[in-house]
Amino acid sequence: MAFQFDWQAAIDAIPFLLKGIPYTLMISFGGLAIGFVLGIFFGLLSINKRWLLRWPAVAYIEIFRGTPILVQVLFIFYGLPDIIGGPIDPLVAGTAAIALNSGAYISEVVRGGVQSIDKGQGEAGLSLGLSRTQTFWTIIWPQAFRRMIPPLGNQAIVSIKDTSLFSVIGVGELVRQGQVYIANTFTAFEVYFVVAIMYLVITLSLSLVLRAYERRGLASV
Repeated sequence: MAFQFDWQAAIDAIPFLLKGIPYTLMISFGGLAIGFVLGIFFGLLSINKRWLLRWPAVAYIEIFRGTPILVQVLFIFYGLPDIIGGPIDPLVAGTAAIALNSGAYISEVVRGGVQSIDKGQGEAGLSLGLSRTQTFWTIIWPQAFRRMIPPLGNQAIVSIKDTSLFSVIGVGELVRQGQVYIANTFTAFEVYFVVAIMYLVITLSLSLVLRAYERRGLASV
């Protein structure tokens, strides 16, 4: 018998699947906000001339870029409770995994953005009587941040898609909602099709916002 896509089953699944979107967005953007702070901190440390300050940043970046985020969230959710002596909420574990993972990638974005600015910019600031700190935050950082926007946007999209892995620890995000619904209706193809469309809508919407911001930034230059 030829397979027939059941559009009614797909439509019926939408209200149930929509319950997972707030969790997906909460984990994604909560983790990315923390990851951005970590990225700035460790990204700037990674270009520090003092090795004692630089090596912890390098270690953090290599560890979290070199291991799968699925392993990271499993370690946080199942491994850390043995150390701290208590359970960790799935939402907290998921947000922490996004924060630590995205922070490592954002660190590299920050490092590359800052190092892409011509050294003459810093020398010009110093010649005007600004301190090194003032020169960095008023001259170098604004230019570097403008160049970071595209890769930061890409990282945001990757992190949103990474949340789909957190169904393994019981987070009620999109994929987990889909799994629960499929267990009751046995309409896997239709449900996962809708889940994919929902992810596509979220990531495309974010891409459009970022492109508009980029165009606005270029127009103001």
